[in-house]
Amino acid sequence: MGNLLCCVQVDQSTVAIKERFGRFDEVLEPGCHCLPWCLGRRLAGHLSLRLQQLDVRCETKTKDNVFVNVVASVQYHALADKASDAFYKLSNTRTQIQAYVFDVIRASVPKMDLDDVFEQKNEIAKAMSAYGYEIVQTLIVDIEPDDHVKRAMNEINAAARLRLAANEKAEAEKIVQIKRAEGEAESKYLSGVGIARQRQAIVDGLRDSVLGFSENVPGTTAKDVLDMVLITQYFDTMKEIGASSKSSSVFIPHGPGAVHDVATQIRNGLLQASSL
Repeated sequence: MGNLLCCVQVDQSTVAIKERFGRFDEVLEPGCHCLPWCLGRRLAGHLSLRLQQLDVRCETKTKDNVFVNVVASVQYHALADKASDAFYKLSNTRTQIQAYVFDVIRASVPKMDLDDVFEQKNEIAKAMSAYGYEIVQTLIVDIEPDDHVKRAMNEINAAARLRLAANEKAEAEKIVQIKRAEGEAESKYLSGVGIARQRQAIVDGLRDSVLGFSENVPGTTAKDVLDMVLITQYFDTMKEIGASSKSSSVFIPHGPGAVHDVATQIRNGLLQASSL
């Protein structure tokens, strides 16, 4: 109906290309326009100004001779002031943009790291602007190395993590052993201090007992008192061994003369220890 009335409608974010007798005439903005077909005017087509996206997959080689598939997402749109160029100069816009992206990827990736590949996206935009299009942004969506390279990278990462874990475990075990040794040393030191104090207390007690007994019983010597104390300790020890249900059997010579022998042996041992 609009064609019969010579009226056409151009939607928002869209421009229309008007021709006169097959030749470009002007770009029609969004709205209603009159095209009298009897005067040779006609609508050649519409051109969207909306932002469009093109996903490009390109296989190339990195600087270290590894083949990868680079997946790029190109966002572009037609320029309103160059709508005629965008409509007439390119027969297949998406294929042309893809060709430019391929050219930049294959020329750039072998010279730089993958993370820096699309720093030259301005070159793509500059080249495409001559054809009425603007490249807004070019994003690296994915980088897919060969499966063998993936496995090798995973093995390298796994080995590095295992090495780090082994170092951390060894360091932890080292700290535990150091702390255990420090604890044992401290425990032995405190045990030695306790034994020394215990022996000092025994010696002090024996000395007091000998002095007290010698003062209260005239005619006794320190040797007599020490023999009596040793005999008392001997019988106390025999009593504790016999009273304990968990004690092992101990066979020692026992008799009237055995007590004197035990006292003599203990005294000789103390004298030998004192002389060292």
